[in-house]
Amino acid sequence: MSRIGKKPVVLPKGVTVTVGTDNVLVVKGPKGELKQEIDRDIKIDVKEGEIEFVRPTDQIRHRALHGLYRSLAANMVKGVTDGYKRQLELIGVGFKASNQGNILDLALGYSHNIIFEIPKELKLATSQEKGENPKITLEGVDKQLIGQVAAKIRGLRKPEPYKGKGVRYVGEVVRKKAGKAAGK
Repeated sequence: MSRIGKKPVVLPKGVTVTVGTDNVLVVKGPKGELKQEIDRDIKIDVKEGEIEFVRPTDQIRHRALHGLYRSLAANMVKGVTDGYKRQLELIGVGFKASNQGNILDLALGYSHNIIFEIPKELKLATSQEKGENPKITLEGVDKQLIGQVAAKIRGLRKPEPYKGKGVRYVGEVVRKKAGKAAGK
């Protein structure tokens, strides 16, 4: 049995869970509301203060979906109670980030600035302290959306392996390569 799938998702106070038509799981909490469509084979039991997922057979497909949907539900519950936060930093001479509302303006060493529109479900903040690299902060309730948007921003200028310049997550370690060997 899936170790993750058979573990129930505990619901904190203030979080309500409903299973709508067509097996759509709706989680409401203090920070917002999230919906997730669940495969029709996986059964959802909403009990007092917890959610359990039950699979019909031990087929490989059912075992995979069992743990997947349990993890997605746990992420939804955490998102509507605490929320998620992702930070990126720009490392490189002249790299800048600024925002107006949910429009992100990036100067990443290309001939023109990159204008990137952030989905309205997320909160965007940029900061530039003296002596530190510019930082971009994304906050929201949907873990998948934050991860996807952060990955797209990082993909605009990935950290290169020689000097480490580019957009990276805060705390990410970039392995550096040795440069060209000196002439003989």
